[in-house]
Amino acid sequence: MTTYVYDFADGNKDLKDLLGGKGANLAEMTNLGLPVPPGFTITTQACQAYLQAGTEPDELAAEIGDHLARLEQKMGRRLGDPDDPLLVSVRSGAKFSMPGMMETVLNIGLNHESIRGLATQSDNERFAADSYRRLLSMFGSTVLHVDSELFSEAIDEAKKAKGTTADLDLDVDDLRALAQRYEKIIEEHTGRPFPQDPREQLDLAVRAVFDSWNTERAVLYRRSERIPEDLGTAVNVQAMVFGNRGMSSGSGVGFTRDPASGHQGVYGDYLANAQGEDVVAGIRNTVSLDDMAEMDPTSHDELMQIMATLENHYRDMCDIEFTVEQGKLWMLQTRVGKRTPEAAFRIAVHMADEGLITMDEALQRVTGQQLAQLMFPRFDDAARRDLLATGMNASPGAAVGKVVFDWATAVDWAEKGEDVILVRKETSPEDLHGMMVSKGILTSRGGKTSHAAVVARGMGRTCVCGAEALDVDARHGRFTVRGGPVIHEGDLISIDGTTGEIFAGAVPVADSHVVRYFEGQDVDEPLVDAVRRLMEHADTKRRLHVRTNADTPDDAARARRFGAEGIGLCRTEHMFLGDRRLLVEHLIVAESEEEQEAALAELLPLQRQDFTQILEAMDGLPVTIRLIDPPLHEFLPDYTELSVKMAVADVRGHRKRHERKLLDAVRRLHEQNPMLGLRGVRLGIVIPGLFVMQSRAVLEAAAARIKAGGDPRPEIMIPLVASVRELELVRTKILAVAREIQEAEGVELPVHIGTMIELPRAALTAEQIAPSAEFFSFGTNDLTQMTWGFSRDDVEAAFFSQYLESGVFPVSPFESIDQEGVGALVRRAAEAGRQARPDLHLGVCGEHGGDPESIHFFDDVGLDYVSCSPFRVPVARLEAGRSAIG
Repeated sequence: MTTYVYDFADGNKDLKDLLGGKGANLAEMTNLGLPVPPGFTITTQACQAYLQAGTEPDELAAEIGDHLARLEQKMGRRLGDPDDPLLVSVRSGAKFSMPGMMETVLNIGLNHESIRGLATQSDNERFAADSYRRLLSMFGSTVLHVDSELFSEAIDEAKKAKGTTADLDLDVDDLRALAQRYEKIIEEHTGRPFPQDPREQLDLAVRAVFDSWNTERAVLYRRSERIPEDLGTAVNVQAMVFGNRGMSSGSGVGFTRDPASGHQGVYGDYLANAQGEDVVAGIRNTVSLDDMAEMDPTSHDELMQIMATLENHYRDMCDIEFTVEQGKLWMLQTRVGKRTPEAAFRIAVHMADEGLITMDEALQRVTGQQLAQLMFPRFDDAARRDLLATGMNASPGAAVGKVVFDWATAVDWAEKGEDVILVRKETSPEDLHGMMVSKGILTSRGGKTSHAAVVARGMGRTCVCGAEALDVDARHGRFTVRGGPVIHEGDLISIDGTTGEIFAGAVPVADSHVVRYFEGQDVDEPLVDAVRRLMEHADTKRRLHVRTNADTPDDAARARRFGAEGIGLCRTEHMFLGDRRLLVEHLIVAESEEEQEAALAELLPLQRQDFTQILEAMDGLPVTIRLIDPPLHEFLPDYTELSVKMAVADVRGHRKRHERKLLDAVRRLHEQNPMLGLRGVRLGIVIPGLFVMQSRAVLEAAAARIKAGGDPRPEIMIPLVASVRELELVRTKILAVAREIQEAEGVELPVHIGTMIELPRAALTAEQIAPSAEFFSFGTNDLTQMTWGFSRDDVEAAFFSQYLESGVFPVSPFESIDQEGVGALVRRAAEAGRQARPDLHLGVCGEHGGDPESIHFFDDVGLDYVSCSPFRVPVARLEAGRSAIG
């Protein structure tokens, strides 16, 4: 029989699959003897059963009742008792942290009778009234689906009538009147009064948390973070402790290290006479934990001890939530804290230096995605800036965009190609979609632990919070800088998430310090030192080599500075564009072998020069050169445009022989599906001189480099091979050219000939192809297209968003390798190829070569190298190291 409910004392931190992250960590803190209000966790299995059946498991209600009775016995109070009520919170808690995405309800158990008992028991009528109005607001919006703006407008009206802007200025009579207004709103919009039965409140709240797993914002967040859809959430029911019982009470959020910069030392926010939701929502600006030390030194000292205990226990930076109730500290949550990329690298190295973790573990604490974010540009220090204000540096980066004041406008403008900065007083979960499409987020309230800051850090968005000098008027589409200008919707601003500065207009950007380090410049900065140490450790650990995709000497040189160990893909077709297109046209329209040979002879010295420069830039390292791959029509003018041009010329009597031959060639080469037509190896067979010319250019360039004292290591790659016979036909001609050049130049040429594996047939007949190839390079872009039957240029815009939303795949197969389908072909070809030829060299040159998740897969398959764009070479090096140890 399945157990659906566990007391906190019965769990531990390793049960996240069952108890969710919050429940598992509450159990762990309970077992550590920390001051945790007692409670119980309803498991993710209960949620999964509910979502599948549309109703709770039959035995769940009884299990909740049993554990509620134990909680009541432990606390010496009954839920909703009229004289001395037990109140509980109901909070979500999935396996993976999803901050603000699902529901929380506080003060369950209050009603018209128990509110009097709470007032008597606490000797504080205002506190009881405030707690009840909070329950009505939270329950009404999250459980009964009443628009939360209605409650916000009601409290704003109450404060306006009182002549104040602070919640704390509302007295008990104001709060009672506000609660009556809230009850009226609920009844008007639901058709029934607010439920007075405490157990009904609890059951409805639990169901609301289950339902919140499938809210639009939760689904969107999971898709963004690649969190599986079928996990479900746990529900934590916990005895309430109150931070709103006067100025000797309060609530806070803390980190054992700064989550934005990685600086050592605790960081956090505290708000006196407030519940935890007030801190996270940024409704009032908080004070620091240092300020808390002056307000309540006893609770502060205990908190510092507990935070040190948790960091040492978890061996990682911890994020904690706590409440002080009349001088008594209570711990409400802990988890391994989300952090910015900069903080991740610095904290990992700090903890290794402190002996908390090993360097292997430090390497596992950072990711290639985080490194890529650190390589993004930053604002140019030398640029002129017009400073508007300064807030808290909540999530680093440099963001420039047009100001928008609501999520819907952000989405609308972003879809039109505009860069936007979302500006709010404070964000809420409803803003998630707008936050995801914005370049940056700016709020006038809240701190580094506010909703905006936590979500922005998790998504890698630049964020500045708590810019108090800004008066945000979203209704009228503007914000006013205190003592300064008015910024309207659509105006350009720039925000610096590293310094917290906000600038008018667009500030120019420059290379990041991390990129300057990879370029070989001396950069004296703690972050760069952390990156250097972890990159060096990754390089000592990795088995997988990292090459680059480069078509020019400049790209090759930059990639080499970034740590590339050769070129895995040099696309020769890119060398035929620009001024050389006319020479290719001459080749295509040639009407005899003599004309064809003449056109190839013109191209030969140009190609030879290209390869000489690239081999020089990569001297001593392998350079895989792919012979021309795309169909020839790509080098010709558009058929319709050329037809119109010729028709006009005919009318005017201006006939041009070359254009007429071009038009004939376009007609002759026209294909219904050119990507499956005359391209790749098929071109080399139909126009044999083309591949011969290119191979000659490569090998003559290599011979020249050898005679000049260089160490060229060219590898000639034949694209789009489906049959071993295709490869052999071309290979024979290349070897003949090589022998001719060796005899003429008197040098021993390194001749390595291989093929791309980019067709399913090639993968399925790899054992036949391998004896004729010295290497395989998996072209996973085309292999993905051919395996899925997708035309990438068409399908991504046409229906990929719908496929992602409906779960056909969790991420685009062009972004991360489809391990079950395309990956199975890669694995099969690698194993069969090596079985037929043990010395077969294996690599990948598609875009997946720079994708962190795909790199781990390729390492597992046993490939020798991945190849990616120069900018992603450091990312691939880091991930290859992480894969080797993990």
